[in-house]
Amino acid sequence: MRTAAPREFALRTNSRNDPYFTRDGQAIGRRAGALPAPQSPRTALMSVLPAPQLPRPPAVTQRTRLSERAAAALDAVLVIMPHQAGDAPLSRLPHAQRWRDLHAQALRSGGTSFASLPNERGTRAALGVLPRAASAFETLALAGRLFKELTSREIEALALAAPAREPRDAREPSDALGALLSAALAHAFELPSFRKGRRRKQLRRIELVGGGRIDRAYLEAAADANNLARYLTALPPNVLEARAFRRLIGAVAREHGLRMRWLDERALARLGANAFLAVAAGNAERTAGIAHLSYRPRRGGTATRAGGAPDLALIGKGVLFDTGGTNLKPHRAMLDMHTDMAGSAVALAVLTALARLDAPVSADAWLAITENRIGPSAYRPQDVVRAANGTTIQVIHTDAEGRMVLADTLTLAARTRPRLMIDFATLTGTCVYALTERMSGIFTNEPRLTARLLEAGRSSGERVWSFPFEPDYDSDLESKVADILQCAPEGKGDHILAARFLSRFVPEGTPWVHLDLSAAVRAGGLAHIHTDVTGFGVRYALELILRGRVLDSLGPRDRSRRR
Repeated sequence: MRTAAPREFALRTNSRNDPYFTRDGQAIGRRAGALPAPQSPRTALMSVLPAPQLPRPPAVTQRTRLSERAAAALDAVLVIMPHQAGDAPLSRLPHAQRWRDLHAQALRSGGTSFASLPNERGTRAALGVLPRAASAFETLALAGRLFKELTSREIEALALAAPAREPRDAREPSDALGALLSAALAHAFELPSFRKGRRRKQLRRIELVGGGRIDRAYLEAAADANNLARYLTALPPNVLEARAFRRLIGAVAREHGLRMRWLDERALARLGANAFLAVAAGNAERTAGIAHLSYRPRRGGTATRAGGAPDLALIGKGVLFDTGGTNLKPHRAMLDMHTDMAGSAVALAVLTALARLDAPVSADAWLAITENRIGPSAYRPQDVVRAANGTTIQVIHTDAEGRMVLADTLTLAARTRPRLMIDFATLTGTCVYALTERMSGIFTNEPRLTARLLEAGRSSGERVWSFPFEPDYDSDLESKVADILQCAPEGKGDHILAARFLSRFVPEGTPWVHLDLSAAVRAGGLAHIHTDVTGFGVRYALELILRGRVLDSLGPRDRSRRR
């Protein structure tokens, strides 16, 4: 049975004059919306290193055939062959015998082989053979392996080919050619670097050779969005601090024709978003906030129906650096916590791809931007806070801050009455322990979506696994002084309990998906992504929304639902 926080506890908490604890929607001991003064001046280090410019993507062109002369003007040619195709299709490539030799060698040596073509330039040749019934992940991973071999060379122009078994097969979509293009665009992109010295030559030109149809617009938009997510996630925390992220989000919004509003801490206090503000309370400056971006299609969307409510709300955890707060992390656990904002980068990137493709889906993104710092004002275990939907939360561990900021962000997003809510968050270590960094965990309050969620992982190559979402887990989150525990004192099953916690901030009847991004960072990369920061979630979400047509499975909007 849930119980409200007793008056005595509220008064004792009020003795700190904390701005984030309220009772019955009113601030206790401080004028609603008032915030404490900054605890320390802005460190000068934040302005020392300006964020570098995003690299320009290479130009992509397509040709039906690659001649020897054209190959001699390239630095590399990469080819993927189906296992059962034989080497006959290679006759349409320049220096066909060299490619046949590479094919035979690849079959003997585990799937890949490399050589140089007999021309003056010494064009590098790379060939990979797909295993039988290769999955999307295996196809992307093979493309990534071919590109990794070229990392020691400076490549400015290359060709990609996936020869069909027969010429008529060129009418069919080519997953292999699409995988090569996705890998090329990922490898061509440089993550932010602040090192002195000469920069490597950039890949400027990609030529696609035969191999069937591919949706270039979709693949390029997905790759550029993934690159944006990786770039943001890799930025140092003194470069991507809250002010800089807010400015960058505004610039991205203007570039893609998105509407944006920024809910600062004063606005959030008026909205009762005290779970978010509890996390932000330990920050040295009052720069945290929630960015709300909106995309409405120019044609074919539903933005004008049902009172302008969006089809989709994308919610991203944007903890720019996570010290763990009062429950301070040890050194190794804190070292890479500038990547704890990966969920917000994914949500932003997905929205930009939808806008670039003029997708017939009206969508909002809600990015929860803060740090989780240690200091005199930081929230503590056993604090009780009231979230924006009125739910009181008993804090157990300050390093479970992600679910706190998402609680209010989900609540605010839900007030716009979207047909579907999807949140992205590097939320729990237990999900990493369960899956490693090869997959991410998926949860939903709509069992009818589960099959589509899993299929989107298979077809995008960003694999997910569905975990239990049964109501009896809620007994582990029962509190004696509040409506719910923030987390259980023990860590077992925390990824499941975190999802159950978040579900309390999603209105009944609103379909919701939670993606725990255990694959956001993986040493050595993942599939076709060669960097530790993977941008996982962008390809997945676009596959689910656009190709998987997840909104179709929900049926028409329920117009009777109230705000």
